[in-house]
Amino acid sequence: MKIDGFVLAMLGAVALAVAMPWLGTQDGPLHLGLVTTIGIAFVFFLHGAALSPAAMRAGAASWRLHLVVHGSTFLLFPAIGAMLFFGLSGVLAPEIRLGIFYLCALSSTISSSVAMTAIGRGNVSAAIFDATLSGLLGMVLTPFLVSLVAKTATGHLPLLPAIWDVMKTLLLPFAAGQIMRPLVGGFVARRKSWASKADRFVILLIVYSAFCESTAAGLWSHYAPTTLLVIALLVLVLLGSVISLTTFVSRLLGFSRADEVTAVFCGSKKSLANGAPIARVLFGQNPALGMIVLPLMMYHQAQLIVCSMLARRYAEKAEREGQGVEAIGMA
Repeated sequence: MKIDGFVLAMLGAVALAVAMPWLGTQDGPLHLGLVTTIGIAFVFFLHGAALSPAAMRAGAASWRLHLVVHGSTFLLFPAIGAMLFFGLSGVLAPEIRLGIFYLCALSSTISSSVAMTAIGRGNVSAAIFDATLSGLLGMVLTPFLVSLVAKTATGHLPLLPAIWDVMKTLLLPFAAGQIMRPLVGGFVARRKSWASKADRFVILLIVYSAFCESTAAGLWSHYAPTTLLVIALLVLVLLGSVISLTTFVSRLLGFSRADEVTAVFCGSKKSLANGAPIARVLFGQNPALGMIVLPLMMYHQAQLIVCSMLARRYAEKAEREGQGVEAIGMA
């Protein structure tokens, strides 16, 4: 499978940051500190305006499925992340280990989780519920989880101020979007592609700014070239482990194929759309921000490739099952 255009754009942003770091620092001529803060608020306002409460209610009934999804997102992932964070002490730099744990502490995606579930013929209404609820829970749980290890990696992270900063920057605009939905919801729904482009543009600004800060601080000269390979390997092992475990648990609990699809995709994905803004809020003053978000960027591409392939396999299986049922009915 080819790398999608957004990933190529992120690689371009990283290359530009390495070549011209002075342009994108917070105090640089582009003033990206202020620009990204405004952009994040605008994007989450659009998310709030686009969310249909009816779609949330439609998927709320499958409580066992929801427990598996959120247990994977906020219990299984952080547990694996903690083992890697503390187990690799002395092997990897603190900011790299923090980046891996930060990836594990994030919420699930919304758009790609729902899209992959739909392709795999899963429970789409439950996917909408779980992915949206995961994003809302992550605004509180991600800062809480990160605060448990941040002191070891980069110094103390005050919990309540961190949660308030995330909620102020992300949740309040989201709530404003929900309140304004009767007035602007139709407009946003008719321009979904425009809203998606705005979302991705803000992420690119955050990535560019983060790597500008790290480059300007001389951070990249501290790492061996093999460091990227190690991070990529850990990311792939993490993704494969969680997909395998969520599949096993789904079958152990006797889930239908549709619910298994939802559990696997919503329970194994991590949100770059939420993760980049939250990282900007939590670690915005840390020159190692580029390295902290790097595992998330790698995981984003890995989950797109692996889950796309897996969704097609689920779809093919559903078609075979449907053909088998049809053949039995005709007999």
